[in-house]
Amino acid sequence: QVQLVESGGGLVQTGGPLRLSCAASGSIFSIGAMAWYLQIPGKQRDLVATITSGGTTTYADSVQGRFTISRDNAKNTVYLQMNSLKPEDTAVYYCNANLRSSSDSYFARYWGQGTQVTVSS
Repeated sequence: QVQLVESGGGLVQTGGPLRLSCAASGSIFSIGAMAWYLQIPGKQRDLVATITSGGTTTYADSVQGRFTISRDNAKNTVYLQMNSLKPEDTAVYYCNANLRSSSDSYFARYWGQGTQVTVSS
């Protein structure tokens, strides 16, 4: 069974850094694009950043220049380095992977359980 497990969330002061990690485990055949999303209670889940298997990245305008997404394909792990954090970055952050398990012949989207990031003013 495939799982995505996030870590690295917590409480940080305005302007501080935080690094999130998300490791995929289980019977994995291949991982395509990976991404980070955020969700504020009562609102929809919004895309923060994406990275393809080849390393091409995209970012939401709100985080461009402050956040960096990266991945280690050997470890099936995606990272989100967050710098110059603002109170409005406070949210639950979810990782997402377009992934094919060893028992499937197709790619499917998998989600992590989410990790809380709180930025104090």
